[in-house]
Amino acid sequence: MIKEQFLSDIKSELENLKETGLYKAEYEIVSEQFSEIEIFHQGAKKHVLNFCANNYLGLANNKSLIEAAKKSLDDYGLGAASVRFICGTFDLHKKFEKKLADFLGFEDVITFSSCFAANGGVFAALLDENDAIISADLNHASLIDGIRLSKAARYFYKFDDMVALEEKLQEAQKYKNRLIVTDGVLSMDGDIAKLNQIADLAEKYDAMLLVDDSHATGFIGENGRGTLELCGIEGRVDILTSTLGKALGGSGGGFIASKKEIIDKLRNKARPYLFSNNILPMVAAVGIEIVDMILKSKTLIKKLAENTAYFRKKMLEAGFDLRDKNAVHPVVPVMLHDALLASKFAKMMVEEEGIYVIAFSFPVVPKNEARIRVQISAAHEIEHLDKAIAAFTKVGKKLSVI
Repeated sequence: MIKEQFLSDIKSELENLKETGLYKAEYEIVSEQFSEIEIFHQGAKKHVLNFCANNYLGLANNKSLIEAAKKSLDDYGLGAASVRFICGTFDLHKKFEKKLADFLGFEDVITFSSCFAANGGVFAALLDENDAIISADLNHASLIDGIRLSKAARYFYKFDDMVALEEKLQEAQKYKNRLIVTDGVLSMDGDIAKLNQIADLAEKYDAMLLVDDSHATGFIGENGRGTLELCGIEGRVDILTSTLGKALGGSGGGFIASKKEIIDKLRNKARPYLFSNNILPMVAAVGIEIVDMILKSKTLIKKLAENTAYFRKKMLEAGFDLRDKNAVHPVVPVMLHDALLASKFAKMMVEEEGIYVIAFSFPVVPKNEARIRVQISAAHEIEHLDKAIAAFTKVGKKLSVI
Protein backbone atom coordinates (compact mmCIF):
# COMPACT_ATOMS: atom_id res chain seq x y z
CA MET A 1 0.00 0.00 0.00
CA ILE A 2 1.27 3.48 -0.90
CA LYS A 3 2.30 5.51 2.12
CA GLU A 4 0.54 8.84 2.72
CA GLN A 5 3.88 10.59 3.13
CA PHE A 6 4.97 9.32 -0.28
CA LEU A 7 1.86 10.81 -1.91
CA SER A 8 2.21 14.01 0.12
CA ASP A 9 5.76 14.48 -1.12
CA ILE A 10 4.64 13.99 -4.72
CA LYS A 11 1.80 16.51 -4.31
CA SER A 12 4.24 19.07 -2.91
CA GLU A 13 6.59 18.48 -5.80
CA LEU A 14 3.77 18.94 -8.33
CA GLU A 15 2.65 22.17 -6.66
CA ASN A 16 6.21 23.46 -6.83
CA LEU A 17 6.34 22.66 -10.54
CA LYS A 18 3.14 24.66 -11.10
CA GLU A 19 4.39 27.63 -9.07
CA THR A 20 7.68 27.79 -10.99
CA GLY A 21 6.11 27.35 -14.42
CA LEU A 22 7.70 23.92 -14.94
CA TYR A 23 4.52 21.81 -14.78
CA LYS A 24 3.78 19.98 -18.04
CA ALA A 25 0.02 19.99 -18.67
CA GLU A 26 -1.58 18.31 -21.69
CA TYR A 27 -4.35 19.58 -23.96
CA GLU A 28 -6.91 17.05 -25.15
CA ILE A 29 -7.18 16.96 -28.95
CA VAL A 30 -10.63 15.98 -30.23
CA SER A 31 -9.97 16.08 -33.98
CA GLU A 32 -7.56 14.64 -36.51
CA GLN A 33 -3.99 15.94 -36.47
CA PHE A 34 -3.52 18.78 -38.99
CA SER A 35 -2.77 22.49 -39.27
CA GLU A 36 -6.20 23.30 -37.78
CA ILE A 37 -7.41 21.17 -34.89
CA GLU A 38 -9.94 21.18 -32.07
CA ILE A 39 -8.90 20.86 -28.45
CA PHE A 40 -11.03 20.36 -25.36
CA HIS A 41 -10.42 23.31 -23.09
CA GLN A 42 -12.29 24.58 -20.03
CA GLY A 43 -15.25 22.30 -20.66
CA ALA A 44 -15.70 23.09 -24.35
CA LYS A 45 -14.21 22.46 -27.79
CA LYS A 46 -11.89 25.19 -29.04
CA HIS A 47 -10.71 25.61 -32.64
CA VAL A 48 -6.99 26.44 -32.85
CA LEU A 49 -4.17 26.63 -35.38
CA ASN A 50 -1.67 23.91 -34.58
CA PHE A 51 2.01 24.89 -34.27
CA CYS A 52 3.00 22.07 -31.91
CA ALA A 53 3.11 18.89 -33.97
CA ASN A 54 6.14 17.24 -35.56
CA ASN A 55 3.84 16.65 -38.53
CA TYR A 56 6.49 18.13 -40.82
CA LEU A 57 5.10 16.94 -44.16
CA GLY A 58 1.45 17.27 -43.08
CA LEU A 59 0.77 13.57 -43.66
CA ALA A 60 -0.76 12.59 -40.30
CA ASN A 61 -4.29 12.76 -41.75
CA ASN A 62 -3.53 12.14 -45.44
CA LYS A 63 -6.56 10.37 -46.91
CA SER A 64 -4.67 8.03 -49.25
CA LEU A 65 -2.44 6.94 -46.37
CA ILE A 66 -5.49 6.33 -44.18
CA GLU A 67 -6.90 4.09 -46.94
CA ALA A 68 -3.61 2.18 -47.06
CA ALA A 69 -3.82 1.73 -43.30
CA LYS A 70 -7.41 0.48 -43.54
CA LYS A 71 -6.45 -2.05 -46.22
CA SER A 72 -3.60 -3.35 -44.05
CA LEU A 73 -6.08 -3.84 -41.20
CA ASP A 74 -8.23 -5.97 -43.50
CA ASP A 75 -5.23 -7.94 -44.76
CA TYR A 76 -3.16 -8.32 -41.58
CA GLY A 77 -5.36 -7.41 -38.62
CA LEU A 78 -4.20 -5.35 -35.65
CA GLY A 79 -0.82 -6.95 -35.05
CA ALA A 80 1.26 -10.08 -34.52
CA ALA A 81 0.39 -10.38 -30.81
CA SER A 82 3.99 -11.25 -29.97
CA VAL A 83 7.59 -10.39 -30.77
CA ARG A 84 9.03 -11.25 -34.15
CA PHE A 85 11.53 -13.95 -33.20
CA ILE A 86 8.78 -15.91 -31.43
CA CYS A 87 5.79 -15.68 -33.73
CA GLY A 88 7.47 -14.73 -36.99
CA THR A 89 7.27 -11.49 -38.91
CA PHE A 90 4.81 -10.14 -41.42
CA ASP A 91 6.11 -9.86 -44.96
CA LEU A 92 4.87 -6.26 -44.77
CA HIS A 93 7.51 -5.47 -42.13
CA LYS A 94 10.27 -6.90 -44.31
CA LYS A 95 9.06 -5.01 -47.38
CA PHE A 96 9.00 -1.74 -45.47
CA GLU A 97 12.45 -2.28 -43.97
CA LYS A 98 13.87 -3.00 -47.45
CA LYS A 99 12.14 0.07 -48.90
CA LEU A 100 13.44 2.32 -46.11
CA ALA A 101 17.00 0.95 -46.34
CA ASP A 102 17.10 1.60 -50.08
CA PHE A 103 15.70 5.11 -49.65
CA LEU A 104 18.28 6.05 -47.01
CA GLY A 105 21.20 4.33 -48.72
CA PHE A 106 21.92 1.65 -46.09
CA GLU A 107 22.21 -2.12 -46.42
CA ASP A 108 19.46 -2.98 -43.97
CA VAL A 109 16.91 -1.59 -41.48
CA ILE A 110 15.42 -2.94 -38.25
CA THR A 111 12.19 -1.46 -36.87
CA PHE A 112 11.23 -0.88 -33.23
CA SER A 113 8.10 0.21 -31.38
CA SER A 114 9.64 3.70 -31.11
CA CYS A 115 12.92 5.49 -31.73
CA PHE A 116 13.24 5.73 -27.94
CA ALA A 117 13.23 1.92 -27.91
CA ALA A 118 15.72 1.78 -30.79
CA ASN A 119 18.12 4.11 -28.99
CA GLY A 120 17.51 2.19 -25.77
CA GLY A 121 18.72 -1.03 -27.36
CA VAL A 122 21.49 -0.17 -29.78
CA PHE A 123 24.39 0.58 -27.42
CA ALA A 124 24.14 -2.33 -25.00
CA ALA A 125 23.70 -4.73 -27.92
CA LEU A 126 26.77 -3.57 -29.84
CA LEU A 127 29.30 -2.34 -27.27
CA ASP A 128 30.88 -3.61 -24.04
CA GLU A 129 33.46 -2.58 -21.44
CA ASN A 130 36.23 -2.72 -24.05
CA ASP A 131 34.59 0.08 -26.06
CA ALA A 132 33.95 3.81 -25.66
CA ILE A 133 31.08 6.15 -26.54
CA ILE A 134 31.76 9.83 -27.25
CA SER A 135 28.40 11.61 -26.99
CA ALA A 136 27.27 15.17 -27.71
CA ASP A 137 26.16 16.80 -24.45
CA LEU A 138 22.74 17.91 -25.71
CA ASN A 139 21.69 14.60 -27.25
CA HIS A 140 18.09 13.44 -26.94
CA ALA A 141 17.02 11.75 -23.70
CA SER A 142 16.62 8.43 -25.51
CA LEU A 143 20.28 8.47 -26.54
CA ILE A 144 21.35 9.42 -23.02
CA ASP A 145 19.28 6.62 -21.47
CA GLY A 146 20.46 4.09 -24.04
CA ILE A 147 24.11 4.98 -23.41
CA ARG A 148 23.57 4.47 -19.68
CA LEU A 149 22.52 0.87 -20.35
CA SER A 150 25.81 0.09 -22.05
CA LYS A 151 28.98 -1.02 -20.25
CA ALA A 152 31.09 1.09 -22.59
CA ALA A 153 33.19 3.97 -21.23
CA ARG A 154 31.51 7.37 -21.68
CA TYR A 155 32.90 10.67 -22.88
CA PHE A 156 30.95 13.85 -23.56
CA TYR A 157 31.66 16.89 -25.73
CA LYS A 158 29.82 20.17 -26.35
CA PHE A 159 27.45 19.68 -29.28
CA ASP A 160 29.18 22.10 -31.68
CA ASP A 161 32.73 22.03 -30.26
CA MET A 162 34.93 20.06 -32.64
CA VAL A 163 38.08 20.79 -30.63
CA ALA A 164 36.48 19.15 -27.58
CA LEU A 165 35.33 16.19 -29.69
CA GLU A 166 38.86 15.64 -30.98
CA GLU A 167 40.25 15.77 -27.44
CA LYS A 168 37.76 13.12 -26.30
CA LEU A 169 38.61 10.93 -29.27
CA GLN A 170 42.29 11.17 -28.35
CA GLU A 171 41.50 10.21 -24.74
CA ALA A 172 39.45 7.23 -25.92
CA GLN A 173 42.11 5.74 -28.21
CA LYS A 174 42.90 3.01 -25.67
CA TYR A 175 39.52 1.37 -26.25
CA LYS A 176 38.91 -1.29 -28.87
CA ASN A 177 35.96 0.42 -30.57
CA ARG A 178 34.96 4.08 -30.38
CA LEU A 179 31.49 5.34 -31.31
CA ILE A 180 30.63 9.02 -31.76
CA VAL A 181 26.95 9.68 -31.02
CA THR A 182 25.05 12.81 -32.03
CA ASP A 183 21.63 14.06 -33.00
CA GLY A 184 21.51 15.22 -36.60
CA VAL A 185 19.18 17.99 -35.43
CA LEU A 186 18.76 19.15 -31.84
CA SER A 187 15.04 18.70 -31.22
CA MET A 188 14.69 21.69 -28.88
CA ASP A 189 16.82 24.10 -30.89
CA GLY A 190 16.63 23.16 -34.56
CA ASP A 191 20.45 23.28 -34.68
CA ILE A 192 22.06 20.98 -37.24
CA ALA A 193 25.20 19.12 -36.19
CA LYS A 194 28.51 19.75 -37.96
CA LEU A 195 28.30 16.30 -39.45
CA ASN A 196 30.92 16.78 -42.15
CA GLN A 197 33.50 17.79 -39.52
CA ILE A 198 32.37 15.01 -37.18
CA ALA A 199 32.71 12.45 -39.99
CA ASP A 200 36.22 13.75 -40.74
CA LEU A 201 37.23 13.29 -37.09
CA ALA A 202 35.64 9.84 -36.97
CA GLU A 203 37.75 8.76 -39.91
CA LYS A 204 40.91 10.43 -38.54
CA TYR A 205 40.62 8.55 -35.24
CA ASP A 206 39.19 5.31 -36.61
CA ALA A 207 35.86 5.78 -34.82
CA MET A 208 32.35 4.82 -35.85
CA LEU A 209 29.55 7.38 -36.12
CA LEU A 210 25.91 7.07 -35.01
CA VAL A 211 23.41 9.80 -35.93
CA ASP A 212 19.85 10.10 -34.62
CA ASP A 213 18.01 11.83 -37.48
CA SER A 214 14.49 11.86 -36.02
CA HIS A 215 13.99 15.55 -36.78
CA ALA A 216 15.26 15.27 -40.36
CA THR A 217 14.22 11.97 -41.97
CA GLY A 218 11.84 12.56 -44.85
CA PHE A 219 12.09 16.33 -45.18
CA ILE A 220 15.64 17.66 -44.69
CA GLY A 221 17.91 17.57 -47.72
CA GLU A 222 16.87 18.00 -51.34
CA ASN A 223 15.42 14.50 -51.49
CA GLY A 224 14.35 14.20 -47.85
CA ARG A 225 17.15 11.84 -46.85
CA GLY A 226 17.98 13.89 -43.77
CA THR A 227 21.04 15.61 -42.39
CA LEU A 228 23.36 13.07 -44.01
CA GLU A 229 22.19 14.31 -47.40
CA LEU A 230 22.16 17.97 -46.32
CA CYS A 231 25.74 17.78 -45.02
CA GLY A 232 27.02 15.65 -47.90
CA ILE A 233 28.13 12.68 -45.81
CA GLU A 234 25.95 9.89 -47.18
CA GLY A 235 27.92 6.66 -46.94
CA ARG A 236 30.08 7.99 -44.08
CA VAL A 237 27.68 7.29 -41.20
CA ASP A 238 27.82 3.79 -39.73
CA ILE A 239 24.51 3.72 -37.84
CA LEU A 240 21.40 5.85 -38.34
CA THR A 241 18.49 5.86 -35.90
CA SER A 242 15.24 7.69 -36.54
CA THR A 243 11.48 7.75 -36.07
CA LEU A 244 8.27 7.06 -37.97
CA GLY A 245 6.36 9.26 -35.52
CA LYS A 246 7.14 12.63 -37.09
CA ALA A 247 7.41 13.34 -40.83
CA LEU A 248 6.77 9.71 -41.82
CA GLY A 249 3.11 9.64 -40.90
CA GLY A 250 3.19 10.45 -37.20
CA SER A 251 1.70 7.17 -35.98
CA GLY A 252 4.77 5.97 -34.08
CA GLY A 253 7.60 3.52 -34.45
CA GLY A 254 11.34 3.83 -34.93
CA PHE A 255 14.20 2.18 -36.78
CA ILE A 256 17.94 1.66 -37.09
CA ALA A 257 19.73 1.58 -40.44
CA SER A 258 23.21 0.14 -40.87
CA LYS A 259 25.28 -2.70 -42.35
CA LYS A 260 23.56 -6.09 -42.61
CA GLU A 261 25.82 -7.63 -39.96
CA ILE A 262 25.02 -4.90 -37.44
CA ILE A 263 21.28 -5.17 -38.09
CA ASP A 264 21.45 -8.96 -37.77
CA LYS A 265 23.22 -8.63 -34.41
CA LEU A 266 20.56 -6.17 -33.23
CA ARG A 267 17.82 -8.64 -34.16
CA ASN A 268 19.54 -11.12 -31.85
CA LYS A 269 20.78 -8.83 -29.06
CA ALA A 270 18.70 -5.61 -28.83
CA ARG A 271 16.41 -6.11 -25.85
CA PRO A 272 13.63 -3.66 -26.94
CA TYR A 273 13.36 -5.68 -30.17
CA LEU A 274 13.52 -9.10 -28.54
CA PHE A 275 11.10 -8.36 -25.71
CA SER A 276 8.60 -5.91 -27.18
CA ASN A 277 6.10 -6.04 -30.02
CA ASN A 278 7.15 -4.37 -33.25
CA ILE A 279 5.42 -1.61 -35.21
CA LEU A 280 1.82 -2.27 -36.24
CA PRO A 281 1.32 -3.74 -39.72
CA MET A 282 -0.55 -0.59 -40.72
CA VAL A 283 2.48 1.54 -39.80
CA ALA A 284 4.61 -0.55 -42.15
CA ALA A 285 2.00 -0.27 -44.91
CA VAL A 286 1.76 3.50 -44.50
CA GLY A 287 5.56 3.80 -44.36
CA ILE A 288 5.90 2.11 -47.75
CA GLU A 289 3.40 4.55 -49.24
CA ILE A 290 5.14 7.59 -47.70
CA VAL A 291 8.57 6.64 -49.03
CA ASP A 292 7.03 6.23 -52.48
CA MET A 293 5.38 9.66 -52.16
CA ILE A 294 8.70 11.31 -51.25
CA LEU A 295 10.46 9.55 -54.13
CA LYS A 296 7.83 10.70 -56.63
CA SER A 297 7.54 14.36 -55.59
CA LYS A 298 9.53 17.00 -53.69
CA THR A 299 6.51 19.32 -53.42
CA LEU A 300 5.94 18.88 -49.69
CA ILE A 301 9.65 19.17 -48.90
CA LYS A 302 9.87 22.43 -50.85
CA LYS A 303 6.69 23.83 -49.30
CA LEU A 304 7.95 23.09 -45.80
CA ALA A 305 11.25 24.86 -46.54
CA GLU A 306 9.39 27.89 -47.94
CA ASN A 307 7.02 28.05 -44.96
CA THR A 308 9.96 27.84 -42.55
CA ALA A 309 11.92 30.62 -44.27
CA TYR A 310 8.84 32.88 -44.35
CA PHE A 311 7.98 32.37 -40.68
CA ARG A 312 11.54 32.87 -39.47
CA LYS A 313 11.96 36.05 -41.52
CA LYS A 314 8.71 37.63 -40.32
CA MET A 315 9.33 36.74 -36.65
CA LEU A 316 12.79 38.32 -36.76
CA GLU A 317 11.32 41.44 -38.36
CA ALA A 318 8.77 41.58 -35.52
CA GLY A 319 11.64 41.72 -33.04
CA PHE A 320 11.58 38.23 -31.52
CA ASP A 321 14.68 36.47 -30.23
CA LEU A 322 15.04 33.31 -32.31
CA ARG A 323 17.76 31.06 -30.99
CA ASP A 324 19.66 31.02 -34.28
CA LYS A 325 18.87 33.80 -36.72
CA ASN A 326 20.39 31.90 -39.64
CA ALA A 327 18.81 28.50 -38.99
CA VAL A 328 16.73 26.74 -41.65
CA HIS A 329 15.02 23.99 -39.66
CA PRO A 330 11.20 24.04 -39.14
CA VAL A 331 11.74 23.81 -35.37
CA VAL A 332 11.74 27.53 -34.47
CA PRO A 333 12.59 28.33 -30.82
CA VAL A 334 11.21 31.71 -29.74
CA MET A 335 13.43 32.44 -26.74
CA LEU A 336 11.79 33.88 -23.61
CA HIS A 337 14.31 32.51 -21.06
CA ASP A 338 12.01 32.78 -18.02
CA ALA A 339 9.86 29.69 -17.38
CA LEU A 340 6.90 31.55 -15.86
CA LEU A 341 6.91 34.07 -18.71
CA ALA A 342 7.02 31.28 -21.30
CA SER A 343 4.16 29.47 -19.60
CA LYS A 344 2.04 32.63 -19.48
CA PHE A 345 2.87 33.51 -23.08
CA ALA A 346 1.81 30.08 -24.34
CA LYS A 347 -1.41 30.14 -22.33
CA MET A 348 -2.39 33.52 -23.78
CA MET A 349 -1.61 32.32 -27.31
CA VAL A 350 -3.95 29.34 -26.91
CA GLU A 351 -6.75 30.90 -24.89
CA GLU A 352 -6.85 34.43 -26.35
CA GLU A 353 -5.47 34.03 -29.87
CA GLY A 354 -6.35 30.45 -30.84
CA ILE A 355 -2.73 29.56 -31.63
CA TYR A 356 -1.75 26.20 -30.19
CA VAL A 357 1.83 26.46 -28.92
CA ILE A 358 3.54 25.03 -25.85
CA ALA A 359 6.12 26.47 -23.45
CA PHE A 360 9.31 24.47 -23.00
CA SER A 361 11.26 24.81 -19.78
CA PHE A 362 13.60 22.86 -17.51
CA PRO A 363 14.26 19.91 -17.53
CA VAL A 364 13.24 19.65 -21.20
CA VAL A 365 15.61 22.55 -21.96
CA PRO A 366 18.40 24.02 -19.78
CA LYS A 367 17.51 26.42 -16.97
CA ASN A 368 17.02 30.05 -18.09
CA GLU A 369 16.49 28.91 -21.69
CA ALA A 370 12.69 28.63 -21.62
CA ARG A 371 11.07 29.11 -24.98
CA ILE A 372 8.05 28.63 -27.19
CA ARG A 373 9.06 25.95 -29.68
CA VAL A 374 7.12 26.62 -32.86
CA GLN A 375 6.94 23.77 -35.35
CA ILE A 376 6.24 24.55 -38.97
CA SER A 377 4.52 22.07 -41.28
CA ALA A 378 3.88 21.68 -44.99
CA ALA A 379 0.22 21.58 -43.93
CA HIS A 380 0.38 25.28 -43.02
CA GLU A 381 -0.74 27.88 -45.53
CA ILE A 382 0.56 31.46 -45.58
CA GLU A 383 -2.61 32.70 -43.89
CA HIS A 384 -1.95 30.30 -40.99
CA LEU A 385 1.59 31.64 -40.65
CA ASP A 386 0.44 35.26 -40.83
CA LYS A 387 -2.18 34.68 -38.14
CA ALA A 388 0.40 33.07 -35.86
CA ILE A 389 2.90 35.90 -36.42
CA ALA A 390 0.24 38.50 -35.67
CA ALA A 391 -0.73 36.65 -32.48
CA PHE A 392 2.90 36.38 -31.36
CA THR A 393 3.34 40.09 -31.96
CA LYS A 394 0.18 41.00 -30.04
CA VAL A 395 1.00 38.85 -27.01
CA GLY A 396 4.67 39.80 -27.19
CA LYS A 397 3.78 43.47 -26.84
CA LYS A 398 1.32 42.79 -24.02
CA LEU A 399 4.02 40.97 -22.07
CA SER A 400 6.78 43.46 -23.03
CA VAL A 401 8.76 40.80 -24.84
CA ILE A 402 9.08 43.00 -27.92
